[in-house]
Formats: sequence, C-alpha cells, structure tokens
Amino acid sequence: MIVLGLTGSIGMGKSTAGKMFREAGVAVHDSDEAVHRLYAGAAAPLVEAAFPGTTVDGVVDRAALGKLVFGDPVALKKLEAIVHPLVRADADEFLARQRAAGARLAVLDIPLLFETGGRDRVDKVAVVSAPAEVQRERVLARPGMTAERFEAILAKQVPDAEKRRLADYVIDTCRDFDVTRARIGEIIADLTGEKTAASDG
Repeated sequence: MIVLGLTGSIGMGKSTAGKMFREAGVAVHDSDEAVHRLYAGAAAPLVEAAFPGTTVDGVVDRAALGKLVFGDPVALKKLEAIVHPLVRADADEFLARQRAAGARLAVLDIPLLFETGGRDRVDKVAVVSAPAEVQRERVLARPGMTAERFEAILAKQVPDAEKRRLADYVIDTCRDFDVTRARIGEIIADLTGEKTAASDG
C-alpha cells in the first residue's frame, strides 16, 4: 500500500483536496479531525492536567486553550508533546485498517508534515498551493482571524515555494474545482495504476 502525505500551508485548500480524494474512493486520515476527536476523548484529561481549566464536561475548550498557548512557544511545545503522539497513533491505526482492507493507496492529511519531520512516515507527498494573495484572502475571511495572527502562523510554516520544491506532486487549488479534481485523479492513477473518473476528465 502506498501512503501519500497531503500537506500545504494555511489557506491553501488542503481540506478541499482531502474531500476530493475521498470522493475518488481513497481513504483519508485528517489530522485536524483526529485532534477534534481526541480533544473530546483521550487527550482531554491530559490537556486538563497540563493546562488546568481548559476543559468543559470532559471536552477541551479550544478557545480557552488557544488563549494559553498562542504566542507562548513553551506552552505550545508542551501541548504538542501531548497531542502529536496521540494523533500519530490514531493515524497508524488508520493505516493498519486500510492495509487489512487491501487498499492500494491511503492518504495522511498532515498540515505540518515538513515542519514536524513527517516526511519519513509517507511514501510520496502532495502539496496544495495557491498564489500568496489568494491564500491571504482565504485566511483573512475566516472568523476571528487577524492579519497579525495570519503572519504569526505563516512565520512558523515552511514557505510555500520550499514545500513545492520538496513535493512529489503539486495541486494548484486556485483554479476551477474540476481542474483540481482532475489533477487529483492524475495523482491517484499515477500511484495506483488505476484510472478514476476524475483522471478521465
């Protein structure tokens, strides 16, 4: 089974690309979705112990937690030390299930794949990308997002140009959805040798 890492900087369209892989019949493990599940489960008591007052009824209050860790590198590292191993274990279980089911291809959606040394966990990497002005417009349209916060997030991420250079595949998300869908179909066909409806256009 081939494991494809799907990544890209904030606002580049990774969620849309992940959805298109699913629509094409490829199983996708979404790290952000896994965090949401873990915050309502296994991670909650560990986060509460490290950051008292950040859970409500056994579920992590993301807003309360964000106020404590955003802009505090020490607190952020403390949180990552709790969450990252749990997300990785969740992903490993997902891959084991896909292998047992005989899947030819599985996708790990990892937002910070290059930043967290995740390249060794996957066989190939697909990077979603769009022009900087499109990225900025998308991100600043998000509720609660400010230009200052956007710049702070960008500063912690490997630059888009570097990600594109390191990628095996680049998915341009600033064009028509059908173009993006066709590109994903091409990637699936290249990795599995199987044509998809999307790759046929």
